[in-house]
Amino acid sequence: MIDIVEDSNEQPICPHCEKAVTRLLSKQIKSRFGIRYIYFCEHCKKVLSISQRKGFWMG
Repeated sequence: MIDIVEDSNEQPICPHCEKAVTRLLSKQIKSRFGIRYIYFCEHCKKVLSISQRKGFWMG
């Protein structure tokens, strides 16, 4: 098992531009099957993550 440790002293960096991630930008993406969110770096605007689909059948 891997332990997860919260450390507020550490600052994550963007894997693309290597600048400190202090704020994430997001954009809602709508489709016929539900809504997703795309998260990206405020500095280089490259995608960091896309949320899981949540449609009408999933609440």
